[in-house]
Amino acid sequence: MRPKILLVDDSAIVRSILVNTLKIYDCEIFEAANGVEGLAFATKECPDLIVLDVTMPIMDGIEMLCKLKAHAVLKSVPVLMLTAEGGRENIIKIAKIGVRDYMVKPFKEDVLVQKIGRIIDLKSISEVQIKPKSIFDPAVILIVDDKPLIVSQIQNGLKHTPWQVQSVANAEAALDFCKQEEVDLVMISLSLSDEGAFTLFRQLRSSHKTKYTPIMALVVKTDAAIQQQAQQVGFTFFVTKPIDLVDLEVKAAKAMRLDTSQRYFRTEPDLIVLQLPDNCPTTLITEISDQLKIQVTNAVNAGINQAVFDLLLVRNLDVGHIKLVINSMQICRDLGFEFALVGTGKVVKDSQGYEDTSTWQYFPSVAEARGSFKKNMPPAATEEPAAEPMPAEALAEPVGAWRTSAG
Repeated sequence: MRPKILLVDDSAIVRSILVNTLKIYDCEIFEAANGVEGLAFATKECPDLIVLDVTMPIMDGIEMLCKLKAHAVLKSVPVLMLTAEGGRENIIKIAKIGVRDYMVKPFKEDVLVQKIGRIIDLKSISEVQIKPKSIFDPAVILIVDDKPLIVSQIQNGLKHTPWQVQSVANAEAALDFCKQEEVDLVMISLSLSDEGAFTLFRQLRSSHKTKYTPIMALVVKTDAAIQQQAQQVGFTFFVTKPIDLVDLEVKAAKAMRLDTSQRYFRTEPDLIVLQLPDNCPTTLITEISDQLKIQVTNAVNAGINQAVFDLLLVRNLDVGHIKLVINSMQICRDLGFEFALVGTGKVVKDSQGYEDTSTWQYFPSVAEARGSFKKNMPPAATEEPAAEPMPAEALAEPVGAWRTSAG
């Protein structure tokens, strides 16, 4: 995985210089304007390097460095200090607290890159051929939980994926497994005895092989105290029990940074199609909405300005689907897209039961939805006119038709 670099400096100009210097390298960059923000980012992201300014408001670099060194997980994160004072006493003071290196402002960008390169493996983007893994690619997931029923639920819930889901019951077995196999995601139950989950997390993060492996916590939904403790240790992904398997799959894919767009989107020569899933929890709404912005932007660049929202897989229209469609409509309107809905008679009937969707109408197929867009085009002499949508009452299982533009 790409190394993470946290830049902590109250000067937006200095941060901008650092970002511009590092943007040609294959790394993730996070920014903070003071020590308080820096600690929050460090706890959440567990960076591979922190570039830390000494003089800042709210919490200066020295105080933040002291707190890092007192943190069970973050104490091992290397720190490169930036200081405007190059005096011997100041340098000795910094060195005693524990930094990997330092730079005196103003600094030369090439020297900074050299120093960073001695601490982490810094490669230029041109050296790295990045091809995101797809949701359809195989992956190895390790569950660390001593509850067989939970393990069985997860394995059954993910059996439709190409992922190989293995399990062990304790931290020692998990470490042995990770030494022998390449693991793409580790799911750790926070209910392991003797705070075994936290010990295992630290051990995995201290190992070169699993330092960047995403780790997900399994926790009882109502146990807020242990969730907070886990966040302080460094867990960033959580799945609550009882487990929502759709939510679990979405979060697992996100943790592994898998490209899920192929599951929900396809681009045709003249339009893009969004295929809505049958189950639509909040996490999936956010994911698909974010992806749609990218898909629509790419379509605009390619000269496409039409979209179809395909609900044929939806058995029962619920609030989740409605939120997703409304979000999608707004994204399309913002970019001047025309859009149409496709759905079954059952979805049409469900739509009529909600005030916000009672006027929505649907085409029975993507092909017929595509044909409706042609009404906005000057008709050619040899072209068949686009068929008018059939009224719902004329169908045995009523299916309406609806199309709109950005207006």
